[in-house]
Amino acid sequence: MAVPIAVLDCDLLLYGRGHRTLDRFKLEDVTDEYLVSTYGFPRQFICSLVELLGSSLSRPTQRSRAISPETQILAALGFYTSGSFQTRMGDAIGISQASMSRCVANVTEALVERASQFIHFPEDEAAVQSLKDDFYGLAGMPGVLGVVDCTHVAIKAPNAEDLSYVNRKGLHSLNCLMVCDAQGALLSAETHWPGSLPDCAVLQQAALTRQFEAELHKDGWLLGDSSFSLRPWLMTPLHIPETPAEYRYNMAHSATHNIIERTFRTMQSRFRCLDGSRGTLQYSPEKSSHIVLACCVLHNISLQHGLDVWSSPAAGQVEQPEEEYEQMESMDSEACRIRQELLLTHFS
Repeated sequence: MAVPIAVLDCDLLLYGRGHRTLDRFKLEDVTDEYLVSTYGFPRQFICSLVELLGSSLSRPTQRSRAISPETQILAALGFYTSGSFQTRMGDAIGISQASMSRCVANVTEALVERASQFIHFPEDEAAVQSLKDDFYGLAGMPGVLGVVDCTHVAIKAPNAEDLSYVNRKGLHSLNCLMVCDAQGALLSAETHWPGSLPDCAVLQQAALTRQFEAELHKDGWLLGDSSFSLRPWLMTPLHIPETPAEYRYNMAHSATHNIIERTFRTMQSRFRCLDGSRGTLQYSPEKSSHIVLACCVLHNISLQHGLDVWSSPAAGQVEQPEEEYEQMESMDSEACRIRQELLLTHFS
C-alpha cells in the first residue's frame, strides 16, 4: 500500500498561510553600515529597488505573497554580493535556504525583464556626442562609442556530455560579451555564450555585431583588444607599431580600453557570485546567464543612483582563460582605411 508523503513548506509551518506578507526584517531597524556590509547596498538604493520591482515580486496568491518584495530583494542582494546561500544570510531576514533560492530566482527574472530599460546605447544626438566627449577626455581617442571585451563567469558542469561550456582552462564557464562607457556603465551585455567560444567567435555571432553592421552607429566605433578583428565599427590596436603616430594610437587605445577591465574588476568585487572565489554558479547555463545579466542591471542602476562604480574594494582580477589567436592585420580594406585616416588625422 502506497503511503502518501506530504511536502512541507518550512515558511508555511513557521508563519502559516494566513499571512499575506511576512515582515521578517525591517530596513528601518538597522543602520546603513549594516545594510552595506551584509547586502552590499545602502537603504535608499534598496528602497528604490523595492519600488522598481515590487509589482513583479507581489503575486496574486497568498502563498506566493508570503515573502514580501522587500525580503525577496534583500535575499537576492545577499546572494549576489556574497555568492553564498549561507544559513546566516537566511537567518538575518528570517527565511529558509530553500526560500532564499526562490527569492533569488524571482528577483533575477524581475531584473532581467528590465535589462533593456537600463542597458542600452544612447540614441539622441546630444547623448551620443557626450559619450564621445567623455571617452576623448580619457586619452584623446576620438569617435569612441564604447569599449568592448569578454569576461568568463564560472558555472557548474551542465552534464558530462556537454563540452561546449569548457573553456581553455578546462573549466566550465559562460563567456560574457560587454560594452561600457567612460564611466563604466554597461551599454550592452550578452551573458549567454558558452565558455568554449573564443572572444572573436562570440563577437562574430553576437547581436552587438548585427546592431553595428546595420549602420545604426555610422559616426563612431567601439574599441576592442587584439582578440577581435579590425572592422569599420571596431578599432583594434596595431600589432607591430612602427611610427610615432602608431605608438600614440596604441597608447591612447590601451588607456581608453582599460575602462572595461576596471569595470569587470569592480563588478566581480561588488557581486562576488561572479568572481569564482565562492565556487561556481550552481545553476544551469540559462539561469546562470540570467544571474549575470541581473548583476549587470544592478550595476547600471547603482550608477544612476550615484554609487561610484570604482567605490567597491579593489579586488584582484579573476584569472581568465587565455585566448589563443593569430595576430594579423584585417583584410577589411574599409576598416584599414578608417584606422589609417584616424592615425593621420589625430595621432600624426
